[in-house]
Amino acid sequence: MNTISRRHFLKLAGAATALAATPTFLKAQNLSGRVVVVGGGFAGATLAKYLRLWGGGVAVTLVDANPAHISCILSNLVLSNSLNLSQITFNYESLKQLGVNFVQGRATGIEKPNNTTWRVQIAGRTPLDCEHVVLAPGIDFQPITGWVASQVPHAWEAGAQTTLLKQQLQAMPAGGLFIMTIPPKPYRCPPGPYERACVVADYLKRTKPGSKVIILDANPGIVAEAETFTKAFTQTHAGVIEYHPNVALLAVDSNQRIAKTNIGDFKADVLNVIAPQKAGGIVTSAGLTTDGRWAPVNPLNYESTIPGMSGIHIIGDSQGTGQPKSGHIANAEAKVCADAILRAFAGEAPDPAPMTNSACYSPITANTASWLTAVYAYNPATKTMDLVPASFGEAASPTKDNYEDMFDWAANLFADTFA
Repeated sequence: MNTISRRHFLKLAGAATALAATPTFLKAQNLSGRVVVVGGGFAGATLAKYLRLWGGGVAVTLVDANPAHISCILSNLVLSNSLNLSQITFNYESLKQLGVNFVQGRATGIEKPNNTTWRVQIAGRTPLDCEHVVLAPGIDFQPITGWVASQVPHAWEAGAQTTLLKQQLQAMPAGGLFIMTIPPKPYRCPPGPYERACVVADYLKRTKPGSKVIILDANPGIVAEAETFTKAFTQTHAGVIEYHPNVALLAVDSNQRIAKTNIGDFKADVLNVIAPQKAGGIVTSAGLTTDGRWAPVNPLNYESTIPGMSGIHIIGDSQGTGQPKSGHIANAEAKVCADAILRAFAGEAPDPAPMTNSACYSPITANTASWLTAVYAYNPATKTMDLVPASFGEAASPTKDNYEDMFDWAANLFADTFA
């Protein structure tokens, strides 16, 4: 583990706002053009905001099926009653004031009526024409035999699923069994499942004595913050958390809350299935994936590398660059993409050396947290975003200071995205 200091981490975590100033090349530019952004989470909302801040006359339309975004960041704290959903719900009023046209509706498809225009179809609404489409729809789940999410929640999209899992936890008897499945990587928020296990374990110790948490991980080991979470499982929450790697989920009996795996069946009082994930539906239906899961893109501008798809960009969880799938890095990707689109409108090439930062905090108990950070830089030889080794680090140990800093970090990210 690279033990960078808390002060250095806080500096790196501030990279979410590192591009807040107008890029130099845009000064004195009178740009025009049309961009349609599908998805109003950390990627899509950030991109829409910064296109308007930097783009002058560029017309930006943001399309989302919901009137507001509920953040997955901090949502595990809703399960333990430390927060409520209203505290992590963000509308688009500030973006509208910047000139973003918000359309509430479900984007259903993309077509190309001519050589220079893309058309985004929206259920029950007039299609939207533009020169650039940015897709930021988040994730979809791969099917699992017998799995019914309305009975066995994933809570990997915040909102009604978070509420359902919270209600099931509250109804769980003392001495009960909470079982969680973790999908093969890559998936949204690498440390998220382990964080949830800790939050739930801490909650159960305080409210449901004698209860246990069993983690069934499809991966060969802990995917993120391995040292931190190993210590949390074996020391902080010893006797409560039981961790099993290399467990493949084969099927689910949703009525009986049974996870059927390669090492046997596990019956739970509360079963939390975090299913294998793939790009959001509009990405796959538009033919923008090559492996059926994630969309290959050029990380200089996040434009699809599928032939014939120039002018379509994919950012956030759906992109397939190998960068982590998280809110903080989605915010960073959005700024790189916004900058590149505006350069394209100006007839210029993208920035040849973009960098992004991934940072997050993970609560371990009701008043302590750890953190993780990494910086990614464009490698022109491989045309990939590669980890900068010296930038990678995690907290030496969970602390109360980290827990307090977590809310400042989140507030800054929320403001940079939605305010």
